[in-house]
Amino acid sequence: MSEPAHTRGHRRRLRERFEAAPRVLPDYELLELLLTCAIPRGDVKPLAKALLARFGSFKNVMDAVPSDLETLPGAGPRTAAVLGAVRASVERYMSGRAAETDALTSPEAVAAYCRAALEGLKNEVFEVIYLNTRNRVIRMERLSEGTLDQTAVYPRRLIEGALARRAAGVVLVHNHPSGDPSPSAEDKALTRRLVAAARLVDLAVLDHVIVGEGRHFSFREAGLLPDAP
Repeated sequence: MSEPAHTRGHRRRLRERFEAAPRVLPDYELLELLLTCAIPRGDVKPLAKALLARFGSFKNVMDAVPSDLETLPGAGPRTAAVLGAVRASVERYMSGRAAETDALTSPEAVAAYCRAALEGLKNEVFEVIYLNTRNRVIRMERLSEGTLDQTAVYPRRLIEGALARRAAGVVLVHNHPSGDPSPSAEDKALTRRLVAAARLVDLAVLDHVIVGEGRHFSFREAGLLPDAP
């Protein structure tokens, strides 16, 4: 069955508006444009608005897990796959930007990468960004994943990973699912332990970034990083 002419026309006009001014499309129209990649025919505007109503914001829709997305009528595995691919693409793009910059002189690029990778996760995770001698990103690796508010990190895993990748430095990263990136007493104690362990093998810890909801906390920027280079 062919697609109704009014639907084809709407999708064409939507693409034209995006091409003319991509930054001014309202959230529901940008989401609608993405949904056309998952749903080849039909009016996806009701689904776009339903997703925003269900999750509260464009960002929350992109952060939603597939099982939650698929609870809405009209949304299925393809919708979840397309939105997941967009989120992964953003993370990959930010990873590329971070890899091209000096983590010491451009901490904002690294912070943006951290937020793209961790913001919106339901459980607390701890990751490390390995850096070469020029402070460029080698790769990012997850060291542990915990519960809503706690994760265990062992200094040995950090050191083993850094040595295996011949890293000269690292940036420590973890998220606070509560949305508040302020460091806890445990976060501060963990940072001291990891920095002390890294010092034994001449590994520089350039920063510890905590990702919250729409913001982050940098130990370096706050002057809380022991022996910061």
